[in-house]
Amino acid sequence: MSTPSAVPPRRRTGRVWGTLAAIVVALAALLVVADVVVRGIAEDRFGEQVRASLPDGIDGEVDVEIGGFSVIAQYLSGTMDRVELTAPELSVNGTPVAVDVIGEGVPVDLASPVRSVVGTVTVDEESLNRLVSVPGVTGAFTLGDGLVGYAGTIEVLGFSLDYTATARPTAAGESVLLLPEGVELTSGAGMVDVSVVVGRLLGDDPLSICVAQYLPEGVEVHDLAISPGTATVELRAQGLMFDEASLARAGSCD
Repeated sequence: MSTPSAVPPRRRTGRVWGTLAAIVVALAALLVVADVVVRGIAEDRFGEQVRASLPDGIDGEVDVEIGGFSVIAQYLSGTMDRVELTAPELSVNGTPVAVDVIGEGVPVDLASPVRSVVGTVTVDEESLNRLVSVPGVTGAFTLGDGLVGYAGTIEVLGFSLDYTATARPTAAGESVLLLPEGVELTSGAGMVDVSVVVGRLLGDDPLSICVAQYLPEGVEVHDLAISPGTATVELRAQGLMFDEASLARAGSCD
């Protein structure tokens, strides 16, 4: 009677490595599935936290997307690499605006400052005029191709003269500067030298609009894009906290 030959060592080694590889692949697949599940849970949790932190008068759905390779690893570290908040129909005191915010270095519990924040706010003419009021400007702002139109009043030689102006807006941190490019008197033109008035309006300091009062403290205007009927504002901040008290504390123009 013959005895079965033993399995060669090389074949046994191959089987061991094959088994280990299968285990590793299975574990990797489980980790991927677990990460997908945790990512969804974390995004829902962040969304709930942010919605609960919105100041009074601000309401709307906020969608959350967490970036980075492994949410589990980020969560264990206590900081998310990249979190994007999208609110295309946010209501600010009843006025609709579209908001998109990207935070980098976002603490899991939102109890610590976010390393850096870049946000964009998009408004139409109607929303802009409902949200922003400027002393000395009468009527409504109009939004054109890179320009803003507005009406105002100027005092010259004891006369109050009404005018309309087109201006190019420039971001200035806590403020937005309107640099006049064209001016037309709409009343009182026969009382004074029109060229003197126009020269004064075009040559004076730009009209400064304080926007810090509408934003959380520490948030500044970095860029502006104006197109017919729409304004898009890019905002930036470092060390901003996403808790309710911080978001409700508005800045000021010193």
